[in-house]
Amino acid sequence: MAKNRYPVIDILTCMECGTCVDFCPHGVFDKQKAPVPIVVNPDGCIDHCHGCQSKCPAGAIAYVGDTGESPDTAPACCCTTEPKTVEGRPLIIEYLYLDLNTCDRCIGTDAVLDEVVAVLRPALELAGYAVDYQKREMATPQLAEQYHFLSSPTILVNGRDIFGAVQESGCGCCGEIAGAEVDCRVFEYAGETYEVPTGEMLANAILKSLNAQPTCSCGAYELPENLKRFYAGKARKSESSASCGCGCSCGG
Repeated sequence: MAKNRYPVIDILTCMECGTCVDFCPHGVFDKQKAPVPIVVNPDGCIDHCHGCQSKCPAGAIAYVGDTGESPDTAPACCCTTEPKTVEGRPLIIEYLYLDLNTCDRCIGTDAVLDEVVAVLRPALELAGYAVDYQKREMATPQLAEQYHFLSSPTILVNGRDIFGAVQESGCGCCGEIAGAEVDCRVFEYAGETYEVPTGEMLANAILKSLNAQPTCSCGAYELPENLKRFYAGKARKSESSASCGCGCSCGG
């Protein structure tokens, strides 16, 4: 959290639209006074986070105690990673995965999610949402830590995991990649467990997420042991292949 840094509202410019109050996941604004933006928790503001400022359609927000760094050069808070120039209510759908070459769960979920987004996008845009669909390979433990990645695959809507609690089972594909035992995500729906979610599951989960408040994962995070095994095993196999000189995995 920031010290001596918080948003200040230009009351002459403010449109009292409530965008900043709805967006901020850190409790800086008094939601009881919405749509009027009243700062009640200045200590909750995150250093270098320009999220509410970038959302303000009137340009009415500045920051006391800001470093002067722009949002493009300052170390980013996770809640400022979304696009700053969109029309409509932002709806960011992010697909976080470990592998799209070998893992059947990641590949299958990717294909189903593509279909669901293609079907939902026209209706969502008609309803006033600015849909931004992104895919991010969690290729390194550093990326996993940046996104507070818990299990593969994960689907976020405005930073919120659409399936909530993580459930996993052994994944032979990712185990083959890492040369170690690795668990990947499974999904429960209507009393059944799926390694690859159905289109109905994804569509329902995305639509239910529309009214949820954006979340920010700026708090404490520790890379799960399961992912530590995956990254460590993958690194060992890569080093063995490189030392062999033939590009194979004969050293693993």
